[in-house]
Amino acid sequence: MGHNIFALPPGIMEAEQFDELAAGKDVRNERIVSQGHTSPEEDWYDQPQHEWVTVLQGRAVLAFASGEEVALGPGDHLTIPVHCRHRVKWTDPQQATVWLAVHYSA
Repeated sequence: MGHNIFALPPGIMEAEQFDELAAGKDVRNERIVSQGHTSPEEDWYDQPQHEWVTVLQGRAVLAFASGEEVALGPGDHLTIPVHCRHRVKWTDPQQATVWLAVHYSA
């Protein structure tokens, strides 16, 4: 059955929601929904796969261990290389931010 990528979880979200949309041997697609959620300052994602991410709705800021920050809005996307330490610095607290992420091996 079909689903709507913009359908939001009911009620107040205590944490980001991660929904696996499809997965295979070397690839995983997920929808992420955030609203005012961030990664703890001392916690960095350090992933064993590349990640292509786009914001479909809302706004967010990603911070990288290098000191770089990238602001993302609807339609913006970027590729995060394998083991590139990063975290979610900010997501819009006034509206849901809907992300699409593709994790893949090169």
